[in-house]
Order: sequence, then C-alpha cells, then structure tokens
Amino acid sequence: MILFSSRSSLAHLPGIPLAAGSVRTLLSATEFRLELLQQISLARHRIYICSLYLQPDEAGAEILHALYAAKALHPKLDIRILVDWHRAQRGLIGAAKESGNASWYQEQARAHASSVPIYGVPVQTRELFGVLHLKGFVIDDNVIYSGASLNNVYLHKQDKYRHDRYLLLKNTVLANSMVDFIQQHILAAAAVIRIDTPDIVSTRSIRRDIRSFRAALKNARYTIPPASIQEAKLDKTHGLTILPFVGVGKNNPLNKLICQLLAASNTQITICTPYFNFPLAVMREINRALRRGVKIDIIVGDKSANDFFIPPEEPFKVISALPYLYECKLRDFAKNHQIDIATGQLKLHLWRDGSNTYHLKGLWVDHDYMLLTGNNLNPRAFRLDLENALLIHDPARELAQQRQAELESIYQHTIRVSDYKTLEKLSDYPPDVRQLLSRLSRTMMDRLAYRVL
Repeated sequence: MILFSSRSSLAHLPGIPLAAGSVRTLLSATEFRLELLQQISLARHRIYICSLYLQPDEAGAEILHALYAAKALHPKLDIRILVDWHRAQRGLIGAAKESGNASWYQEQARAHASSVPIYGVPVQTRELFGVLHLKGFVIDDNVIYSGASLNNVYLHKQDKYRHDRYLLLKNTVLANSMVDFIQQHILAAAAVIRIDTPDIVSTRSIRRDIRSFRAALKNARYTIPPASIQEAKLDKTHGLTILPFVGVGKNNPLNKLICQLLAASNTQITICTPYFNFPLAVMREINRALRRGVKIDIIVGDKSANDFFIPPEEPFKVISALPYLYECKLRDFAKNHQIDIATGQLKLHLWRDGSNTYHLKGLWVDHDYMLLTGNNLNPRAFRLDLENALLIHDPARELAQQRQAELESIYQHTIRVSDYKTLEKLSDYPPDVRQLLSRLSRTMMDRLAYRVL
C-alpha cells in the first residue's frame, strides 16, 4: 500500500463500511473487563485474543477461567490466545526472580479437561529488541480493541486501574481480516509455539525460525475482500469506514500512516501517549503542523501516573528513573514551544488520578479521522515491536458524541501545562534518580534508553 503526505491521499485509502450503531466506546477499565467477560460467555464460533501478557492474578485467572468455561460448554468453539514469548517466560521487571506466566498456563492446562491453547509469539530473539504488541480481541464477529493487557490493574479488578482506550465494534469483515492475519502470518510460523504445554523449547534453539518470522512479518498485511472495498468507495464522502493497519520495523505502513495523518491535518490534532518520547518523524510533523497553524492537544501521563513510577520514599530501582527521563524530554519540548503554549495553539495536558496509571495511545485529526492503536508513538514502537491500529474515517461525524464522551473522560483527570517552568527539572528529582540520569547523560546512554524503552 503506497501512502502519501497529502490529505487527498487519505481519501483514497480503502476502507471497510462500518455502521455507526455497531460501534460502542467504553469509558473505563471496569466496563472493559465486564464487557470482555460477557462477550466470552456469549461466544459460539471463535475467540482470538492477542495480548502482550495474560497475568496469573485475580483478573487474569477470571479471564482464563471464563475461556475454559466457554470451551467446556461449546467444545467446537475455536479459542486461541497469543502472548509475547519472552514476556511469558520471565517475572515482572524489578520483581524477584520467578518462573513467569508460562508455568501458570501449564498448571491451568493440566487442571482443565478442555483445551485452550496459549501461544508464545517471539517477534525478536530478545525481548529488548521487539515484542508482540498487537492489540484486539475477536469474539465471533465482534472486535474489542484496546491497548490494555490482561491483569488486575488493566482490568481494574482491585483498588487501582490503568486507564486505556476501549472500543467495541461489530463488523464481520474486520473480524475476519484480523483472524485471517493471525492464522496466516502468526500461527502458521514455525517460531510460534504453544507455551501452555510442558518442555518448552529454548529461545536459542529457534533463533533461526524467529529471524525468518520477523522477516516475513515485515511484508505481512491485513487483507480485505475487494467487494467490501468497492462498497466503501461508493460512499466515501459520507460513509463511515474502518481500516486495520499492521507494521514492524522501520518505515512500515503503520508508521507512515501516523505521519501521514499528522501531515494531512488542517485544523486540529489530539494525541495521547503514556510516554513522552516521540520518534523524530512524528516530532517533525508536529512542528510542521504548528507552523501551519494547526491547534494541537497532547495528553501525556504525569510521571507519577507512569507504570514504572516508584514513590521516592520506596526503595530505588533503576527502571523507576524512566518516568523522570520522559519528563525531562517533555520539559525540553515545552520550553522550545513556550510561545505556542502561551498563545493556546499548543496545549499540553498531564493526566493524573491518585495512584492510578495512564496507558492511552492514539490520534484524533480534524474531527473526522481517529486512530486506535497500541503504538506508544515512541522510537521503540516505530522500530522494534509488532504493532497494529484501526483507522476510522467519519466524514459525517456519526461518532462525534462518542468521541466527545471519550475525550471528556480523559480530560477530567488532566491539568494544563501553562509554562514549562511548572515541570520539575533534574535538580528537583530524588538523589538516586538525579545521579543516574546525570550518569546516563554524560555517557549518552540516555539516547539509547529513549530508543529501546
């Protein structure tokens, strides 16, 4: 698919016709969890789940047990769970060494008579250089799309939540396209192996398969039946459409689409990202849009709403310096654009809600384009991880009310940055953080951190 930088080229992208009544925006992690459980209970044909991880905690167990129950009631139900290969075989970052989620999957498989296969997907030979970051759960003809993984905090099972985006769509063509991609380009690969069974092979033994798999993924695309594309073209001016994108590695179609959307903006852009660390190509388009007079809102998590944040009074861990690293970058950006902030053309919003965390990603452009994605809009997402997204074109603004409700639910926990000086600087940080960031800066290791974390 060839992408250009003008708005007119967006109008020529293919699309799947989408009925406004088949789209429902969910506004909370709790609502997302309950909807997911309900859809699993109603499934009769297929359930395909792609997630970075499925955690062995209360929420993860609730989801997995619901899948086993659905399979027991309907033995012909086609259920597949895909998680990242590396992430499934290690413990949490910064936690004590443990066997990882895979051992729990194996225990659950032994305890249940019905089979719910769980596959490990190795996007790279090492987790640091790429993970499975595909999003979307297909249940019969429904697609539940969110950047969330499956555990207590993402599903708000206990006292804390991690806020994300949640969209429920009923569309057979889209659901088929997403399942076909998984079957043809992922499950058929020799590198993709079940990890709910004992005696999992080592990563070293399948390195060649992993490299071949990643090379193949670079050319993999979602496919749409020609008849559906033609139907969408007949009413492109007014009709609501949706289009899935996938990409891995540099200059992939999803990266190009994100830059194209920014370049095509005429009046307004809203960007959500949990980590303020835009790739150079994205930063370039943001600066160009500001020069064109486009109004831009960027909603980013406060450092305390970052999933790696550890309160200063708790023991220091190296990974806990990341939120401060991102805030340094945000402060530099705000300083460089202080005039735009003062005039109101650029609005920076910090999200914070107590001890909860922020994980939203995506774009809204000129009130008629919306991109849902798990892409963090950072160099890692643009170069290393396997990412996907759904592009919605809404020229008649049929989803305007849902759009507004979603944005209001996000903005209610934000504050505006009126001046870059209101953001803390290096000298304000806890001593351990200050010392580590100073060392990284002196050795230029901070540049490497921005690229891979």
